[in-house]
This record gives sequence, C-alpha cells and structure tokens, in this order.
Amino acid sequence: MNLGLAGRTAVVTGAGRGIGLAVAQALVEEGVRVAAGARHGSAELSALAERGEMSIVLDDLTTAAGCQALVDEAVARFGGIDLLVNNVGGVHPRTRGFLEVSDEDWQWALEANLFSAVRATRAAVPHLLRRAPSAIVTVCSVNAALPDPGVIDYSAAKAALRSFCKSLSKELGPAGVRVNTVSPGPVETDLWLGPGGVAETVGRAQGLDPAAVRAAAVAGIPTARFSRPSEVAQVVLLLASETAGNITGADVLIDGGMVSTV
Repeated sequence: MNLGLAGRTAVVTGAGRGIGLAVAQALVEEGVRVAAGARHGSAELSALAERGEMSIVLDDLTTAAGCQALVDEAVARFGGIDLLVNNVGGVHPRTRGFLEVSDEDWQWALEANLFSAVRATRAAVPHLLRRAPSAIVTVCSVNAALPDPGVIDYSAAKAALRSFCKSLSKELGPAGVRVNTVSPGPVETDLWLGPGGVAETVGRAQGLDPAAVRAAAVAGIPTARFSRPSEVAQVVLLLASETAGNITGADVLIDGGMVSTV
C-alpha cells in the first residue's frame, strides 16, 4: 500500500532504539524526512541517518528545552513538520509494593510517560497547524486500560497520556490535525528484555529466570508471543498517513489479543 508519506517531515522522540528506532526506519523507507530525538544515540540510528534524510538530536526529551530543540531542528532543516510521533517512555517495575513507591518515583514516571509527550506536542502543534492535514501519533500502552500494581505509576501515567491525546484530538480535529494513540502489549525491546528490563527486574525480585518471566508474560495472550517493534511501527505509519484521514481520537491495540474486554 502506498501511504503517500514521501516528502513529508516527521519528528520522532525516543528514536534511539526499540519502537522509536523501528518507526524512524519505517518512515525513512517511505521517503519521509525525519528529525529523530533521543537522550543517547545508537549505532543503528547513526546508520539509518546515512540512508535517508535524517537529522539526529541528542537531548533530554523529558524537558521542554529538549523537545523544543528537536522541533526547532526539524523546522530549520526541513522547513516544517507534518507528523509528530511521541515515543519517549519508560517503566521501573515496583516489586516491593505501593508503599515503597516514592514521590520521586511517581514524578519520574509522569515526566517520562506523560509530560514528555505534552512538551513535544506543545512545541510541534504550531507547525502542524500550518502544515495541516497533519498528524500526531503517540505510543501509549495496554496498561492505560489494564492497571497493574507492579507498574502502578506507569499505568497511571499511561492512562493520563491516553486521556490527554483524546482531549487534544477534539481541539485539533477541526483544524486538520489528527491525534491518535497506539497501545502495545509486551514488545521485543530492551524495556522488556534488555539488561535491567522488566523480565530481569521481576525475575530477580521473585527468584526466577528472566526467560520464565518472559514466558509468563505471554502465557495468556492468544498469539502467545511478544509484538515486534516493526509491527508497532507499521500501525504508527498507517495512522500518520491520509489513508487513515478520518481516524482521530482513536487508540489502536497491538497486543496479540491480550486485552480481552469488548
């Protein structure tokens, strides 16, 4: 399917690895010019920049200044913005219960999973309005609707993120800016499977091998597997394109059937 994205400009946050890297790669393959933001670069992101029109900005994208710097770079180099992909996020499993989750833990979760998207969106919206029809796609989580005490602060932050995006879709829709979210279940990324990731952290707390934690995570999923970053990326691109030109305020699950409610 030709998504008609060639020649457009996208800002992608959290593009150094995982889902964000997969989104940036898929956009480059579609002929999109990409301003890729990350706290730390990666060899994969640098290699991708050699293949297409891409600018890399290394900054703290939980801050207003970092988000503004990324947007400013996109506008300076490419002349405007047609698409924003909010992908910054993170999770620390809370294996010792609610009473051990400090105010600092809560603040970290909100900064990474809510305020980063709010700040990047605030910086990008004036440019998106000028280039409408345009789009914002934000990576949320199944935990927005499946609250889990093991990630209590993350779940709350992602629920707030989904609400923010839904509210914004109502404001910006009449001006031609569509706002949607995608909500993955477990994905094959470092957040889940890498050193210090969910599998390793939970395994250490429960005296389990990380492989057992990984197996348990998908035991109740109909497809019995993790999603792949590339699969999430393709849904992001569909929502970004005018192929989905009358979809706004929607949340698309990418969870292998994990959420069983209607």
